[in-house]
Amino acid sequence: MLTIPQALDRLDTILAAARTAGADTADALYAGDASTSIAVRLGQLEDVGRSEGEELGLRVFIGNRSASVTSSDLSPAALREAADRAVAMARLAPEDPHAGLAPEALLLKGQPPELDINDPTDLPSERLKALALAAEDAARAVHGVTNSEGGGAAQGRANTALMTSTGFAAGRASSSYSLSASVIAGEGAGMQRDYAWHSARFFADLEDATAIGTRAGTRATRRLAPIKLDTGQYPIVFDPRVSASLIGHFIGAITGSSITRGTSFLKDSMGQQVFAPGIQIIDDPLRPRGLRSRSFDGEGLPTRRLALIEDGILTTWLLDAASAHQLGLAPTGHASRGTSGPPGASASNLHIAPGPLSPDALIADIKRGLLVTELIGMGVNGLTGDYSRGAAGFLIEEGQITRPVAEITIAGNLKDMFLALTPANDLAFRHASNAPTLRVEGMTIAGA
Repeated sequence: MLTIPQALDRLDTILAAARTAGADTADALYAGDASTSIAVRLGQLEDVGRSEGEELGLRVFIGNRSASVTSSDLSPAALREAADRAVAMARLAPEDPHAGLAPEALLLKGQPPELDINDPTDLPSERLKALALAAEDAARAVHGVTNSEGGGAAQGRANTALMTSTGFAAGRASSSYSLSASVIAGEGAGMQRDYAWHSARFFADLEDATAIGTRAGTRATRRLAPIKLDTGQYPIVFDPRVSASLIGHFIGAITGSSITRGTSFLKDSMGQQVFAPGIQIIDDPLRPRGLRSRSFDGEGLPTRRLALIEDGILTTWLLDAASAHQLGLAPTGHASRGTSGPPGASASNLHIAPGPLSPDALIADIKRGLLVTELIGMGVNGLTGDYSRGAAGFLIEEGQITRPVAEITIAGNLKDMFLALTPANDLAFRHASNAPTLRVEGMTIAGA
C-alpha cells in the first residue's frame, strides 16, 4: 500500500499522461487498504485472514464526453497506457451535458483539517485472537447459552488520495478496529441466536471484549420462548441497535441521483415538513474519530456539518457535481466514489438528535406495543415509501417490556412514519449512523 505522498505522485503521473493524450480535464483516485481478521469458535482458532489491495481510477473528459478506467498496476508505463485507453474511450462516449469536474472555485483550498482518524497501533495476530476468544468466552459464560457461532476481531488501514486537473490534491489515512461475538441459546426448535459488535477508529475506543460478549449472550437468552402477536395496529419502538436504519431510508430518498431520476418518495418535499416538529438529523463529516469522517468529498470539495432536517423540515439534497448541475444547484460536498466510475452522493457521520424523554418515559403510556430489536429483509419501496420488514423484539405491556416476540412483519409508509416519530434521550455515538430509541405511532403488525 502506498503512502499518501507516493499515491499523490502516481496520481500526478496519470493526470499528466491523460492531458498529453488529449483529455481536457481529468481526476484520479487512489485507494489502498490492508486488514487482518481473526475468527474463533468454541474456544479454538477457526480462521486467520489477511488482505491487501490497491487500485487507481482515472476519469477523463473531452468536452462533455467522459470515460473511466482502473488499474492495479501502478507502474509509470501502466499508468500511461491506462490514460491513453481512457482518452480513446472518451472520444467514443455519448455526450452528457451534466458531466464534468466540480467547479474549481468550490474546491477545498489549503490543508484539509485533521480529523484524528488514524491510529498507529498495530495489533499482532495473537492479540486479535485473544480479544476474539475473550468476547466469545464471555458470551458462552452467560447462563442459557448452548452454542456459539464464534467471536471475531479485526484491524484495518486505508489510504485514499484524490487529485484533479483543476488543482485539488490531498489524501487521508485511516484505521479501524472491530470486535464481535455471536452465540445461540436454548435447545432444538427453541434455539435463538443473537450477537453484539463494536467498531472504532482508535483501538483505545474499542469496547471491552467481555462487555461485548456478555451483551451477545444476554441478548440471545432474552429471546427464548418468543410469542407471536395478533395482526393489528400498534405503537412501535425501535431499539438503538436498529433505529438508525430509518435514517438510511431517508438518506436514500434525498441523494441527487434519486431526485434527478424522480424515483424518490421525497422528490417534491424540499422545504416541507418531513419529520415531526423538533426533529433534527445531522450529517457531520468533521466529527473527530468518526467512522465516516472526511475533510473533503469524492470530488475535492470541502465538507461541513449540516442539518439535513431542521425542526422536521427538509433543508437540502445530497448532491455531487453532476446531479447538482442537472438540478441547477450547487454541489453540497457529499460526493462519494470508488475507483471504477463517476461519483454518486452519500452522507457521512449521521445522527438523529435526542429528545427530552428517557426510553422508559417514552414507552410508559403504551398499553400494548412492540420494541423492535432486529429487522430482517429490505422491503422498502424508494418510490412510494412503503415499508414492510420482518422483525423480532419484545412485547410492551402497560408501559413495561415483557415477553420476546418473533416471526412478525411490521409495515407502514415512511412518510407517515417520519411524521409520527419521537426520539428518546439515549443517543450514543457508536456507529457511522446513530439514533436514539425511536417511537413511531400507528404501524401495522402482521402476526399470527
